[in-house]
Amino acid sequence: MLGIALTPAAAQERGGAMSFHVAPLESRECGKHCPDVIVADGVIEAETPQAFVDFLKSGSADTKLRRIVFFNSRGGNVVASMVFGHILRGLRIAGVVGRFDEGGDPGPFVGECLSACVYALMGAVRRVAPPGSEVGLHRMSIVESQGGGFLRPPQVTRSFADPPMVAVLGRYARRMGIDPALVRTAESLPPDTVHVLSREEMRRWSLATSQF
Repeated sequence: MLGIALTPAAAQERGGAMSFHVAPLESRECGKHCPDVIVADGVIEAETPQAFVDFLKSGSADTKLRRIVFFNSRGGNVVASMVFGHILRGLRIAGVVGRFDEGGDPGPFVGECLSACVYALMGAVRRVAPPGSEVGLHRMSIVESQGGGFLRPPQVTRSFADPPMVAVLGRYARRMGIDPALVRTAESLPPDTVHVLSREEMRRWSLATSQF
């Protein structure tokens, strides 16, 4: 098994839409034979799955590039994340929770995959959350604003997934080999609560391992 040791780094706010680029993997175990990997960093939006497909179609002459995506995301659109997951599964791409420094320092560093990102990660054929990286569940919700004017703030409403939508999420998880209990746990959390999964929870629900 390949152990990927991630370096601690200061937390950064990643609020932009998810972007993709290729980066060299640094590991003592593979040395000069380490592959290049795909880095996915940012918020998963409705356009993200197509952006990923376009990124892959753009082509690369990099013979060291492997089908491994490093995720660093605080979440985003749940439906888009499931579409993204289906793409990963169809192309047999592995997923790792970790990030690469924008300054070009050798990586990877510890990262996070929170909320909707978990549904994208589910689609990977192998899922790895190395020690230090965080995978967190969050209850799905939609925030909408209506009205408002010069002196009157808009009316903000928040809705949560109804039982049919929770069932869709559960069926998706099962198809990806994940225990639907993970979905039920996420959808039972108090609003605005992020539950960071323990190693035991990730093992019990077949979500991720700590090594390839």
